[in-house]
Amino acid sequence: MFEYPLLFIFPLAMAYAAASDLLTLTIPNRVSLLLLGAFVALAPLAGFNWATFGQHLATGGIVLAVGIALFALRIFGGGDAKLLAAASLWLGFDHISLFLAYLAIFGGVLCVVILLFRATVPAAALPLTEWEQRLHRPRSGVPYGIAIAAAALVVYPKTPWFLAFAT
Repeated sequence: MFEYPLLFIFPLAMAYAAASDLLTLTIPNRVSLLLLGAFVALAPLAGFNWATFGQHLATGGIVLAVGIALFALRIFGGGDAKLLAAASLWLGFDHISLFLAYLAIFGGVLCVVILLFRATVPAAALPLTEWEQRLHRPRSGVPYGIAIAAAALVVYPKTPWFLAFAT
């Protein structure tokens, strides 16, 4: 019975990160740290052995290294890199390919939507809220945390976490 709330830690953290990125174009470090801490604390409850635990850690570490490189090249935001690594930590090596495939699809759609918004919605003609104005600026970037969260939430039901806590 107590397992059901544990089922929602990952989805709620991802939803919060997506909303925060949309509204502020930042993903708080506390979201990624919460996901890291929850992973470490809950892995034994999900029945992870040392090999599985290490495999998930390695997956998250590799994705973090790639994310840091993309951040250094100014291709990716720092919060996006940390959220991507935290999500990869939870999803593990077995689901990383599917996660990255969904991420590419959702990220592409998100970019097209943002570009269409910028091209078709006249910023001066409509009473846009502060976050909408921020999204409208060409140099403000794209809230990629939305795509990361969407991809992670599509893959999450296939993971050992979901299967361990839902059954």
